[in-house]
Amino acid sequence: MGLVYTEITLKNANDKMMAKKGYIKEEDIRTKTTTVMVDTGAWTLVINEAIREELGLEIYGKEPGNLADGQKMLFDMAGPLEIWWKNRRFLTDALVAPNATEILLGAIPLEALDLVVDPRNETLVGRHGDQVMHRV
Repeated sequence: MGLVYTEITLKNANDKMMAKKGYIKEEDIRTKTTTVMVDTGAWTLVINEAIREELGLEIYGKEPGNLADGQKMLFDMAGPLEIWWKNRRFLTDALVAPNATEILLGAIPLEALDLVVDPRNETLVGRHGDQVMHRV
C-alpha cells in the first residue's frame, strides 16, 4: 500500500462561535482547505506553525509525541478547530510540529469522523460508505 492523501477543511472553532453570536461575519471565519496525509500511526491531527498562524489558533499547552525516526519531543497543542471531510465534522485540537512539510490526519480524528483507509484503492472512505452522517 502506498501513501494515502485526502482533502480536508480546517476551521477556527472560536471564530465559528463568534459568528454564531453575531460578533463577526460568517465569511470572517478563518478557514483552510488542504491536502493531508492519512497517518494511522499519528494519534491526532498534526499541523505546522504556518497553518496555526493562518487559522489564528491559540497555543494552550504541550503534549509529548514521537517523530517518524523515533525521536521524542514536546509539541505545542493549539485549537480549538473543526476538521471537515466531505460532510463530516469533528471538533478537536491539533499538535503543532513547527517545520512539518505535511499535515497528518491521525487515528483519533479518523475514528471520530468514522473513516477508514481503503488499501486496495489507496483512498479514505467512510466506514459505512460516504453517505451523509446524521447526528443526533
